[in-house]
Amino acid sequence: MSVLEQTASQKAIDLENKYGAHNYHPLPVVLNKGEGVFVWDVEGKKYYDFLSAYSAVNQGHCHPKIVEAMTSQAQKLTLTSRAFYNDMLGDYEKFATQLFGFDKLLPMNTGAEAVETAVKLCRKWAYEKKGTPENEAKIIVCENNFHGRTTTIISFSNDPVARKNFGPYTKGFIKIEYDNLAALEAALKSDPNVAGFLVEPIQGEAGVFVPSEGYLTKAKALCEAHDVLFIADEVQTGIARTGKMLAVDHENVKPDILILGKAISGGVYPVSAVLADDAVMDVIRPGNHGSTFGGNPIAAAVAMAALEVIQEEDLAQNANDLGILFRAELNKYIASGSIVKLVRGKGLLNAIVIDDHEESDTAWNICLALRDNGLLAKPTHGNIIRFAPPLVISIAQLLDCVSIIISTLAQFEKEI
Repeated sequence: MSVLEQTASQKAIDLENKYGAHNYHPLPVVLNKGEGVFVWDVEGKKYYDFLSAYSAVNQGHCHPKIVEAMTSQAQKLTLTSRAFYNDMLGDYEKFATQLFGFDKLLPMNTGAEAVETAVKLCRKWAYEKKGTPENEAKIIVCENNFHGRTTTIISFSNDPVARKNFGPYTKGFIKIEYDNLAALEAALKSDPNVAGFLVEPIQGEAGVFVPSEGYLTKAKALCEAHDVLFIADEVQTGIARTGKMLAVDHENVKPDILILGKAISGGVYPVSAVLADDAVMDVIRPGNHGSTFGGNPIAAAVAMAALEVIQEEDLAQNANDLGILFRAELNKYIASGSIVKLVRGKGLLNAIVIDDHEESDTAWNICLALRDNGLLAKPTHGNIIRFAPPLVISIAQLLDCVSIIISTLAQFEKEI
């Protein structure tokens, strides 16, 4: 690259560093174009995207059907607020509730907003339906969870970076070990005021931890036995990412409250949703909860198109099949190498664990080398690298990416 070309990326990075809050630590690459599984930087270099905007771009970058839905609707009507009806929201609510098998949908914009909505919904249900004394409702959560970064959510996080110096924290949450049914049963038995169990079917940010087979089924049964709502946060794991439309579908579990976001819009617009049946959702009445932008016409049009793409292109099946292939190929390398301890995941939500401690910069340096070799990924928790390409990826493209990953890892074998 010429000095002039190098300056284009550095200028963009410098502008963010000077004028933007330092709340992220991005990989040093400046992107300005995306299509399908690929992104391009400002110098024109092409990369495979193996993060998919944290699984928001499951349908691939700038999918033409989704972009068309957005631009077409934007030329007619963008926002009314919920002070009035619009002609798109009802169609979207009917489409999504029938697709996921629920009576009602409450539309929001971001994943964290949807989690907050589910927390409020669960508490109100407890007071009005279960008979829990006012202000005594509790929600069980799991250690190492990631549900967002609002004040309430960080109150039940055990990530010190997300929590420190943001107190006082919100009460009413009980933390237990993930994938531990005995701990869940003990927590349910210990307090009659438990109203809900909020859980990620797979803990993504924690490093793609997949629970034991049967965990979700048995957890739902325990919740039912104690009249407690099972709340599934599928913001990252939903919309075909794990090889089924929802991660809970692998065990045929229907949550009492379902939280969706990210890929429900294909990554082109902020859309999230909370779904529940009438027995739960009917505690929400006018004035209890809302959002100026939630359920706007663009969001409704985009979400319907994004969900149709998942169905029409059979992306859940593609994620399932290619995920099996990806883990098999990586396991071949792991068997003869030393730098990677294991690969784990479901569908096309996977991670490798580097044989190093969390404080090491090895995983970060591997991601820098992957970038140089044409593939973008990001570490999580120090020594874990998450791999989550758009679900439109082909077998040939996936095998090309596996080749890049393995050859890059090989560069670091002698350093461990």
